[in-house]
Amino acid sequence: MFDFIGNRKYFYAFSALILVAGIIGLIVNQGLNLDIQFQGGTIVEFQMKDENFDVSKAEAVAEEATGKIVSAQSSYSLDSEKNERIDMLVLSVSSSNALSEEEHEKLSKAIQENFEIQENTVANTRHVDPVMGKELALKSLFSIALASVFMILYVWIRFKVMGGLVAGVAAVVALLHDVMVMITLYAITGLPVNDSFIAAILTIVGYSINDTIVIFDRIRENSALLRKESLASITNKSIVQTLSRTINTSVTTITCILTVYIFASYNNIESIKNFMLPLLAGLLSGTYSTIFIANPVYVMLKERQAKKQATAKA
Repeated sequence: MFDFIGNRKYFYAFSALILVAGIIGLIVNQGLNLDIQFQGGTIVEFQMKDENFDVSKAEAVAEEATGKIVSAQSSYSLDSEKNERIDMLVLSVSSSNALSEEEHEKLSKAIQENFEIQENTVANTRHVDPVMGKELALKSLFSIALASVFMILYVWIRFKVMGGLVAGVAAVVALLHDVMVMITLYAITGLPVNDSFIAAILTIVGYSINDTIVIFDRIRENSALLRKESLASITNKSIVQTLSRTINTSVTTITCILTVYIFASYNNIESIKNFMLPLLAGLLSGTYSTIFIANPVYVMLKERQAKKQATAKA
């Protein structure tokens, strides 16, 4: 049987490498790529004739025309009256790089010269106030913090027999690990941080804690059955006993997410791709942290707690 607890230093080191990569990504890219929702700016939308236009080329053309950083993505809507699909090119410019009227005209002209725009249509321009984005970010951070507190309380009460508070802290450490992995993905890839980022984090936080509780529940049961064995041995056996369930659940979920991601990639739907990719990373991280982070951290904290109690008695 593989010793999950005895090899915990290797798992900690692997996670540390991922976090270091995230820090390097933040330094190189000068922070996260905040979407226009969080920093404010201007959105310019064009109705396209062909759904298979090159988003990367559109971004390059826009930046060359304006001399400023422009974010491009594809989108579409459905016209219920005509039962037609309307494909859109969405260009975003932050408030720090606000477009003048002359630059706006150059942008429109460049896009029309390089791409096929729907006839008798004009660019739709709208301005985004960053206040709503900041308010959403603050409320989301508050929600994550509040959820973490309630998770600690829930695990504390439910697993009181196995040191509830210690188990709750270990579970939240695993959740924070998953959040940091997702931030690392955004830091390295430069994905835009928008409402999809918040939704992905909240989704993974709920998913990850579920798997952790399943293993903790088995540890609690085995603690009553295997009283003579060490906590490390009980935890190893509990992980092995629930491993097939953890893997099967994760593979099923990841397959569904991957299918949606492939569909979005094939149809060039950037908004769905930018949501599915973090979910994939979060699901993989959640499965990893459930097995290799939450349980080793729990055993480590319990062992330290036991040593302190023994020292106090001595």
